[in-house]
Amino acid sequence: MSEAVMPDAETPDAERRAVSKFLRRMMPLLVLMLLVNQMDRTNVGFIQDELRADVGVSATAYGLGAGLFFIGYALFEIPSNMMLERFGARVWLTRIMITWGLVVVAMCFIHNVWMFYGLRFLLGVAEAGFFPGVMLYLTQWLPDSSRGRGSAIFLGGSATAYIVTGPITGALLELHGLGGIAGWRWMFGLEGAISILVGFVAGFFLVSRIDDARWLTREEKDALGSAIARDKEARSREPEGSRLRLLFHPQVALLTGVFFAMTLTGYAITFWLPSLVDDIGGLSSFQIGLLTAVPWICAVIAMYTLSHFTDGAPDRRPYLAIALVVSAVGTFLATLGSPWFGLAAITLAAVGSKCSASMFWPMSQAGLDLRIAAPGLALVNSIGNLGGFVSPTLFGYLKDTTGSTNGGLYTLSAASLLAVVGVTFVRRTKAAAAPLSPETVTVAPERANRP
Repeated sequence: MSEAVMPDAETPDAERRAVSKFLRRMMPLLVLMLLVNQMDRTNVGFIQDELRADVGVSATAYGLGAGLFFIGYALFEIPSNMMLERFGARVWLTRIMITWGLVVVAMCFIHNVWMFYGLRFLLGVAEAGFFPGVMLYLTQWLPDSSRGRGSAIFLGGSATAYIVTGPITGALLELHGLGGIAGWRWMFGLEGAISILVGFVAGFFLVSRIDDARWLTREEKDALGSAIARDKEARSREPEGSRLRLLFHPQVALLTGVFFAMTLTGYAITFWLPSLVDDIGGLSSFQIGLLTAVPWICAVIAMYTLSHFTDGAPDRRPYLAIALVVSAVGTFLATLGSPWFGLAAITLAAVGSKCSASMFWPMSQAGLDLRIAAPGLALVNSIGNLGGFVSPTLFGYLKDTTGSTNGGLYTLSAASLLAVVGVTFVRRTKAAAAPLSPETVTVAPERANRP
């Protein structure tokens, strides 16, 4: 039995209220989860010297270990996201967060390079599905006209993580020697425990389905469900066929390639920024942590400012192309001048990298056919995130063999410019903002808000 989605005069106001409530109630928790997520996957960037001294991890081994995270991540991303589609965000995101926290705690006990490799791989397995899972979750709660704002808020958590990770990690490293334990072991133990705690909190407060939200009125649930249904209808544009065939659609491959180029820059900055700041000289661990926050503070400000323009834009592609060019210019300039100039250039690259991500994901969410939303987002994210394996591995190899990372920075600039070319071929999507007539779409009540 189905019923028509009937827009009425009150729907726009009710929809805006529902979106506002979701952003106020759910987004802070999602941002906190992402903040902890980014902290736990990137904290190894602050302990290269400690790992070399205590465990014997060379620059090449460090780069490989940092990158192995993304191999485990890529292998388990798609099945993990499909499990979220089956069990809902509350159950599955909580499971992901608690298990990755346990792996981070286990990293306290690293005593050789093989343990470093193995636990970084397992961390990727544990975290697989978190980011694309949240992206899928946003498509279930936010219409396209509001999704850019929601994505910018969520992705701001990623950049904010880099702002707070530096000072927090630097402060934890200052615990070196307390209880006869190295500072980097304190760092892993305490940050892993925070992840487990936040995971349990998420289990109590996350809401998987619109109909389960006690803080929405019936009118608001109906209005938001109708808006989501219109978006679903607009996204189900492909001819009937198997999900596997849709998954290998050229648009999916194109989005994956663009995102791969973006992650090359993002993770190069993430894992090598502390080392670049350390080259300034004369700084304590805490001071290095504070300076590494500067690029990400600028990136957050730029990202939120830009989202006000792109949410109402009929086409996000020009903005994305400009952000990628900014990223390319920043990584190129980082090869010139002093470490202080390099920090300024990396700041420019970070702004371009984060702004491009805040536009890429809403564009991808709207561009993928509804029938492959879960595996499609996971595929784009998992394969694209292999840039996180290539980038630190390349930089570590270049650092050991040439004493410089300039060749890697040139590669990042070229990759960003190639991504600009790819963006021009991404299919433009039309927002489903206009109400559909009852004859156009019908939605079964029990399926309209299914996770």
